[in-house]
Amino acid sequence: MNIAIVGTGYVGLVSGTCFADTGAIVTCVDTNAEKIQRLQNNDIPIYEPGLVELVQKNVKAGRLKFTTDLASIVNEQEIIFTAVGTPPDEDGSADLTYVLQVAKTIGQSINKYVVVVTKSTVPVGTAKKVKDTIQRELDKRGAKVQFDVASNPEFLKEGNAIKDFMSPDRVVIGVESERAKEILSRLYKPFLINNFRVIFMDIPSAEMTKYAANSMLATRISFMNDMANLCELVHADINMVRQGIGSDTRIGRKFLYAGCGYGGSCFPKDVKALIKTADDNGYSMEVLKAVEHVNERQKTVLFKKLEKAYGSEGLKGKTIALWGLAFKPETDDMRESTALVIIKLLKDAGCTIRAYDPVAMNECKRRVGDAVVYCHDMYDTIDQADALLLLTEWKEFRLPNWNVIARAMRRPLVIDGRNIFDAKELGEAGIEYHCIGQ
Repeated sequence: MNIAIVGTGYVGLVSGTCFADTGAIVTCVDTNAEKIQRLQNNDIPIYEPGLVELVQKNVKAGRLKFTTDLASIVNEQEIIFTAVGTPPDEDGSADLTYVLQVAKTIGQSINKYVVVVTKSTVPVGTAKKVKDTIQRELDKRGAKVQFDVASNPEFLKEGNAIKDFMSPDRVVIGVESERAKEILSRLYKPFLINNFRVIFMDIPSAEMTKYAANSMLATRISFMNDMANLCELVHADINMVRQGIGSDTRIGRKFLYAGCGYGGSCFPKDVKALIKTADDNGYSMEVLKAVEHVNERQKTVLFKKLEKAYGSEGLKGKTIALWGLAFKPETDDMRESTALVIIKLLKDAGCTIRAYDPVAMNECKRRVGDAVVYCHDMYDTIDQADALLLLTEWKEFRLPNWNVIARAMRRPLVIDGRNIFDAKELGEAGIEYHCIGQ
């Protein structure tokens, strides 16, 4: 089966590579010539565990190719996936410029039946806009070519995306014809063989499912962060509360961890977009507006704890160490990360910032330049530091030598934004310890 994936960002490259690994012949398309050249040279522009090896394997097997010219390959494909970016506009709505540009190119180029599938996260009604755009271009040409549109939202977790794709909880596909359903069933047959759930539904429901899923997970995070802040005030322990409510099978344990706020490419953008969709339809998503507010506030919690620890002495001239810059482990993604908020607050307060992240250092340099001192490793960051803030729970941060750290810091003060350290262990090393919700 020949398929094309337009967009070689996170979703497009992972999806295309994994489809190729199941036996499809995949052409990944991007207008960024430099990125395509890098991919053709086995230089992978994003960090995702296992992706480099999988790309190389499928390129070598001839199942994975890269090009900048969508028009030239359109008529070789049975399915064309759109996985281009949908960045938020200033009002929170998803920008569909790139999605509709792909649709326009398809409409200008197709001469035979094809299924056009939106994999980008898009608001309800986008598939209709895609269909209308393609049809307009066909009408301009006077061409009578049949085609179908479909929606196949992705549910990939950065850092675990290949496993998520190959062993999905579910595959959601919105279709409006039996022909499209049959073609997409063939594509996903390897997953059906392994008894993974492929759920077919109408297109608007499929488009809404992605937003609903991410908004629910964001809600659980903000709820636990709100509870954690209350726990501190009433001297309760959020970790005990999490165990207590997570053991209820109606609630479950996942996404019940308190911390210093969520970030990334999905939750912040999708919550905003769903709020905007509701506003456009005359309805106010009050719960999600609160979720967003709690999360933005939570990103400042560590800074407020630091301010409180130094009191009237203030933070000007202090050296603050940061462990972690990415919004989560196993990725270099810093979109909407807590680190960006903390860095700005610390700079405004007159601090020197020393930072280390296993993979996100180059991305941080791209975003904030020399606003921070980039260190060689986790121990380099804390040399003569007045405080250490843990922002990302990378595995290598979990078992540090606290005695070495206590001696190296000017003031042995640790503020744990992910609740991964043992207060007793730090106390025995003579370190002042603060975390979330205890």
